[in-house]
Amino acid sequence: MKYIQNLTCKVLQRRYLYQPRLSTLYYSTVKDADTKVHLAAGYQPKQVEQAYWERDKEQANLPQAGNRCKRGPYRMLLPPPNVTGNLHLGHALMATVQDVIARQRRQLGYDVDWVPGTDHAGIATQVVVERTLTTGGGKTRHDIGREAFLGEVWKWKAAKGAGIVQDLRLLGCSLNWAREYFTMDEQQANAVNVSFERLFDEGLIKRRNSIVNWSTTLQSAISDIEVEVVDIKEPTAVRVPGYKQSVLFGRIFDIAYTVVDGETQPDGSAEEIVVSTTRPETLLGDVAVAVHPLDPRYSKYRNKDAVQLKHPFRNDTIPLVFDLAVDRDVGTGAVKITPAHDKFDFELAARHKLEPRQVFTKGGLILDTFAGFEGKLRFEARDEIVNRLERMGLLRQVRPHAMQLPICSRSKDVIEYMIWPQWFLNCKDMAQKALSELHSGRLQIVPSNFEVEWDRWLEEGRDWCISRQLWWGHQVPAYQFTDAQGNVHWVSAASEQEARRKALHLLGGKQKELSLVRDPDVLDTWFSSALLPFSSAGWPNESYKEKYPLDIMQTGHDILFFWVARMMMMGLKLTGEAPFNKVLLNGIVCDAHGRKMSKSLGNIVAPQQVVQGASMDSIIDGLEQSLAAGVIDEGELEISYKCMSKMFPKGIQECGTDALRFTLLSHNIKNHFINFDVSTCHTNKLFINKIWQAMRFTLGAAERLNVSLHQFETLDGVNLGTWDRWIIGRLAETLAICSDSYNNYNFHMATAALKHFFYQNLCDTYLETTKTEINHRTSTGYIHVGTLTACLSWGLQAMAPFTPFVASELLQHVPLNMEVKLSQYADSKLVAEINDIVGICQSIRQLKSKHKVSKRHAPKLTLFATNAESEEILGRHLQQIQLLARCERVDLDMLDENSKQAKKMNLFSTAGALCSFGLSMNDDFGMTLEQRDAMVRSNITRLKRLMTELQKYRMRLDNEAFQLMADKKTRAHFENRVKELQAEIETIMQETA
Repeated sequence: MKYIQNLTCKVLQRRYLYQPRLSTLYYSTVKDADTKVHLAAGYQPKQVEQAYWERDKEQANLPQAGNRCKRGPYRMLLPPPNVTGNLHLGHALMATVQDVIARQRRQLGYDVDWVPGTDHAGIATQVVVERTLTTGGGKTRHDIGREAFLGEVWKWKAAKGAGIVQDLRLLGCSLNWAREYFTMDEQQANAVNVSFERLFDEGLIKRRNSIVNWSTTLQSAISDIEVEVVDIKEPTAVRVPGYKQSVLFGRIFDIAYTVVDGETQPDGSAEEIVVSTTRPETLLGDVAVAVHPLDPRYSKYRNKDAVQLKHPFRNDTIPLVFDLAVDRDVGTGAVKITPAHDKFDFELAARHKLEPRQVFTKGGLILDTFAGFEGKLRFEARDEIVNRLERMGLLRQVRPHAMQLPICSRSKDVIEYMIWPQWFLNCKDMAQKALSELHSGRLQIVPSNFEVEWDRWLEEGRDWCISRQLWWGHQVPAYQFTDAQGNVHWVSAASEQEARRKALHLLGGKQKELSLVRDPDVLDTWFSSALLPFSSAGWPNESYKEKYPLDIMQTGHDILFFWVARMMMMGLKLTGEAPFNKVLLNGIVCDAHGRKMSKSLGNIVAPQQVVQGASMDSIIDGLEQSLAAGVIDEGELEISYKCMSKMFPKGIQECGTDALRFTLLSHNIKNHFINFDVSTCHTNKLFINKIWQAMRFTLGAAERLNVSLHQFETLDGVNLGTWDRWIIGRLAETLAICSDSYNNYNFHMATAALKHFFYQNLCDTYLETTKTEINHRTSTGYIHVGTLTACLSWGLQAMAPFTPFVASELLQHVPLNMEVKLSQYADSKLVAEINDIVGICQSIRQLKSKHKVSKRHAPKLTLFATNAESEEILGRHLQQIQLLARCERVDLDMLDENSKQAKKMNLFSTAGALCSFGLSMNDDFGMTLEQRDAMVRSNITRLKRLMTELQKYRMRLDNEAFQLMADKKTRAHFENRVKELQAEIETIMQETA
């Protein structure tokens, strides 16, 4: 006993570190008089998370390791969720990725400043609020007026914004809430006005008529990211807002244009040029027909001064023009040119100085200038135009045609391309500077394959349409006035008073009175978002430099250009410094079947449904609430109901926040798509429970030995056993993988390593081998408890960034600075040896499971070593094999040609190159002759598989090219594998002889 006490003191000695205990501890399990362990019988996410927040009130939430070094600030910005609803899984992924980065950086000693905020989301929010008004009271924004409508939007923002903040908190995000912003708060509004004014005064922002993506339902321009392209393979009826019946798309129309003064054809018909179009309704605005100059079908027109074509519905003619951009391999090679309603046509018309002719109003009706069609909806006018063309003998053919239909993601309207006065920002020079950041190496994009996308977007350097015809958003800080000669001018200023001063200065003080009118349009949401790295830090106040730039920008790859590139451009332009030097992009979260989550598919799963669990009834209630609020419509409700009923017929099981976070980061976030499976999330909850049970076991073991886990402060100088050294070596490797994974943002490799360590190495293997010594209260039992404590402490600290709630709970029970010199335990030979032993035990358990051998059969195990070396190795681990194989007794024997013992066993098989084994059971175990024959056949099948594998390895080794190209380590691996296979084959052949 004296030996045990002396050794125990050495294990427990307090000579390096003293970890102060938290003044107030909150456990998820209420401690009663009969309970010594502050842990429930099983992991209960709700209680654990509640206790976490209780500790948070006492500022004793996050376990602090011994690292007290100060490495300076580390700055991040959370991509602001839209105030259009609750947090979705895409937001949860981004927030979790950044929270893991933040927590890991804090562990390393950085002062992390992670800024939260929400985005006003101009179009999305306006659409939802207006739909809510219509659903609730049958009114539109025009019915109640701009001021009253904006009041309703602010109410929506207050409710939904608070919900998003709550969702982020519940997700465990360790954000700096003192710096929370909203993209339309006073500070952000000031930054928007100042930036617009500076860019305007520099001549980079100008107003002009140009073609834009137009939503006739919203009556506003929209950005490219708000345009969804739907592939139409065949004639398909599509529901379009404002139409009583669905509209048919997926057809192409061949229409003849008569050549003025053309030759009469042999059949007496007039000379004509046939064009093909999917949009006959825009024919009213045709200003030309274009062909390729080298197209032989139209070469006869090249030498003519001018070729005019008669317009079928206007009393005028249009020219035939030649342009290299025309694709002569499509259709007839002749295309109609409608520059007011097509981007390609707009650019071609500009080259040929052709004036556009607008066909539609901003609401999608035919203009009054087109007699006979005026006031008709554009797709209703299409049918009328086609019918008239047929009656006029100009419709040549209508046939199915695959096409891409642009849809407004917000209103579900079919996009119309329209020329409308808009504000444009000249991005050419800014784009070049953003490109140089990447090309110079100052900017790193992870994963690097998106560098091509960065180049593709920025090399074009196109002007950015920054205005929207909405009510919700930052109103354009620009004022219009007219001088004495009737010329219209614009000035930009944050107030009307300042605008008046600028206007008078522009006029040289010659005009005393001016009538100023502020532009009613608002700015694109992405404009204010592009300023966030510095506007959220206080820009234009010079103090912003204390919190700028960011260290990393992490977001989804789908907004690399729309947000990330624009932040880079605006940051360089307005501050002279890049807003960040590293960009980390994650993929898009999809459902378990790889489908993008959307209302149109009805497969959206909310993070809190996964965390808290949801019955099918509660899921349906949530859908009905979304319908009542105007978030979804009747059609989307029906689709969602069918999809959710199919996906979760029994509802969603409670998984807890830690399991959700761990599951999200168990995927490679750099992949283009990330398939999220709720069942995997529940599996990870069970994994966390496994760690929970390991802590319960260790606490119970400490009580049995009458020690406290907090007494274990070092393993230095302790004579660890073979399996103790093995598990510490596994811990060292796991921590190394985690460190490397953080540095390379391969979080899935860290989660995989942690799961393997805790599940296979610690819980299923090492912990099981400690039970006998702990129960017998031997000196080795104390060492086992110390080893378990070290593994749980350092393993949970590595887990803490991923699973902060359960880590915070469990780390209260163990010392946080237990000294373990991990570098001493790197032993590849020991790892290989233990792996072999574990493999043998797995083979034994599998055979027992297959034949339903239980404890009541009192199984006795005999190991048959293949040689003296194997016998020596196996002899070192008999106690552990007995525990892991769950057998009453273990005997070790040599297998040779004269050995017939295996045949006397109830069950026998091989277990790799080291040995074969046999199991003897009591009389309760009955085995028929058929079962024994089946076992023999199984071994013969195994023999064939091993011989096939051996042949493959030998072929590789005999291959001259392999010998030349393979390195020494690879060749050694192949040679060792051949020896192992030969040994196992020989063993099976002896057993089956």
